[in-house]
Amino acid sequence: MLEARYQKLRQLIESYGSCLVAYSGGVDSVFLAYVAHQVLGDRALAVIADTPSLPRRELSEALELGRRHGYPVRVVRPHEFDNAAYLANPLNRCYFCKHELFQELAPLARAEGFACLLYGENVSDVGDHRPGAQAAVEFSVRAPLKEAGLSKTDIRELSAQLGLPTADKPQMACLSSRIPYGEVVSPEKLRMIEGAEEVLRDLGFRDVRVRHHELKGGHLARIEVAPGELPKFLSDGLGLRVAGDLRGLGYAHVTVDLLGYRRGSLNEVPAAAIRFRAPTVPAGG
Repeated sequence: MLEARYQKLRQLIESYGSCLVAYSGGVDSVFLAYVAHQVLGDRALAVIADTPSLPRRELSEALELGRRHGYPVRVVRPHEFDNAAYLANPLNRCYFCKHELFQELAPLARAEGFACLLYGENVSDVGDHRPGAQAAVEFSVRAPLKEAGLSKTDIRELSAQLGLPTADKPQMACLSSRIPYGEVVSPEKLRMIEGAEEVLRDLGFRDVRVRHHELKGGHLARIEVAPGELPKFLSDGLGLRVAGDLRGLGYAHVTVDLLGYRRGSLNEVPAAAIRFRAPTVPAGG
């Protein structure tokens, strides 16, 4: 039962004595940070990574959630954008991101006497393409949501019971996930993607991705909105307005994906093509 899984989570966290929580402001990490603070008080600290791959709006909202719900949040600035392996954007790009993050958090935890690191992996993530999980293993980062048997649906339900506004928050992967594997990640591209998605969110679209592609003729934005929101996008000249705004951000071409938003659409490129564009990068960089 859900209540039993929730109590198991609390018992796990209590057994740690103290912890740092890798925090992003998303559904899982907000729930984990909130529960950790409820169980351990000031012996739990949420830490968020301020990087170009995190939208400014998301950072601001994540910090505000901590203030509103009483759990402390520390900001750190890891260095994945100094890592050529990360910028090359191979299939395991997330490994390098998480490695840089945990490399920042591990000495912080030691210096301030926190017993362990936690992150928000849950049972719904098992079997998904998540190279960052390998970095978590290397740094002995605990995943108490998964250990307690909690799924994404469970976490949303419990978040609603606890009054957390993230209970129905759309999933929000980092901005680098909008760039096809093998195409270089850069802060300039991420600023364009962030600005483009803000245009759409300001118009009321909830499930939004702007996929960034490089063509000989310039940057191309491939817009994904939820299938149920496509009629809105295609009505009353709204698509033309969006196209004009995105061209103002530097996109030479603006398209809309008629299949709508779905997780992992960049992975739909044939595997052979991905291997050609994104050769394996050694873990040492």
